[in-house]
Amino acid sequence: MKFHKEIALKDIASLIGCSFVGDPDFPVFGMNEIHVVEPGDIVFVDHPKYYDKALQSAATIVLINKEVACPQGKALLISDDPFRDFNKLTIHFKPFVASNVTISLSAKIGVNTVIQPNVFIGNEVVIGDNCLIHSNVAIYDHTVIGDNVIIHSGTVLGADAFYYKKRDTGFDQLISGGRVVIENNVGIGALCTIDKGVTGDTRIGEGTKLDNQVHVGHDTVIGKKCLIASQTGIAGCVIIEDEVTLWGQVGTTSGITIGSKAVVMGQTGVTKSVEGGKSYFGTPIQESREKLKQLANIKKIPEILNKLK
Repeated sequence: MKFHKEIALKDIASLIGCSFVGDPDFPVFGMNEIHVVEPGDIVFVDHPKYYDKALQSAATIVLINKEVACPQGKALLISDDPFRDFNKLTIHFKPFVASNVTISLSAKIGVNTVIQPNVFIGNEVVIGDNCLIHSNVAIYDHTVIGDNVIIHSGTVLGADAFYYKKRDTGFDQLISGGRVVIENNVGIGALCTIDKGVTGDTRIGEGTKLDNQVHVGHDTVIGKKCLIASQTGIAGCVIIEDEVTLWGQVGTTSGITIGSKAVVMGQTGVTKSVEGGKSYFGTPIQESREKLKQLANIKKIPEILNKLK
């Protein structure tokens, strides 16, 4: 998530009431999660296990809960609760703005695009040309939709990320300030849910088709010309490369990559990253040919036991 203008380090520290290490005028251009940070971004870290990863990341400003040596060319924001203060920054720079109309006046809708009754379109939404948005679709703020996109009834684009920190009093939500981006020629079935990124984009690539009741988690990037069948659940921060096929009721863990042209058979649990160009099946996931051999051998166990007797 990029700010509208450069902000000085001292001003960021003032906003969240914390101390800092570095030049008071050190430039800050945005804030992002660890997997999408760039120079000029703030990244937060609140666990010693991840200190080194955050300090050595591309981020040049680290919001951290311990005074540590500051890497050369970077700055630190020292906070007793980085999670809380990261949320403060999101709320400040990208606050929720309520809408009292069905289609926001700030939304931009292309030529020959059809919006059916009872569709909600939020603030700063952009929809391209020749799209068809069926009734009861909800398109949250800042969503970007390309040309020739079809979205069926009951689908929600841009709900919050499922991202929480456990406290003694319950769960605190990490506020989502990212977007959903739908590229050209995408088809989205009925009752699908595509969550926005925490700070970056959840993206559906050009020509990809989603069946009904598909869930896509925050910050996931789906490539071009993929096919995703009904009741598939894709976790957050997943990379699905081009021309991947996921059959019905596939589920994935977060932070993995599914390689280009992979085929994942129905009801498979994708528990790890897998190479492209192969077919997979089962939980935990295996190449389908190997898994089917194992199942065939299991069926032979009663026969083998009888022979042993």
